[in-house]
Amino acid sequence: MEQSKQVKRLISGDKLVVNELYEKYSSKLYHFAFNYLKSESDALDIVQEVFISLWNNRKKLSNTSNLEAYLFTITKNTVISVFRKKISEKQYLNDLKNKVIVNGIDTENQVNYELLSEKINQLVDQLPPQRKRVYKLSKEQNFANKLIAKELNISIKTVEDHITKARKFLKKNLNEYGLWALLFFDLFNY
Repeated sequence: MEQSKQVKRLISGDKLVVNELYEKYSSKLYHFAFNYLKSESDALDIVQEVFISLWNNRKKLSNTSNLEAYLFTITKNTVISVFRKKISEKQYLNDLKNKVIVNGIDTENQVNYELLSEKINQLVDQLPPQRKRVYKLSKEQNFANKLIAKELNISIKTVEDHITKARKFLKKNLNEYGLWALLFFDLFNY
């Protein structure tokens, strides 16, 4: 009964009901999205999108709508959209990487590539020992965060923190080499 009153209030444009629904469901929706995406920021973004979508589509609801089911359906569809977007971005970067390799790299670019690669390796060596281990397992051996956490007996959050800080350090120190270096860094997934 409570839910049908909330649906009626929502349809009539009562903004307070959105806050009530947010308080009631945001945590569940966040955990649902996080379980699939394994990204705090993506999960938080999805929760925001779900409630924006709920508000924007409130006129389409009927008085008998099951709000919880509706919210989880929007969340599921948004998670799928994020996966599709990530797959498209990854395919784009792979295509770009392949074009760079297929089109051949002239001698000057080959030297730049080797210099940048060497510079990145030097910077990685400057990382604190644990961060360096985490980063190398992630980037050189392609270990998943969960596996790194298990291997080093640390939490997944700690692994994510080490990788984030390592990437920030590397990007900051590659800044002096210009945009090409930063593009190289992102393109080749260091």
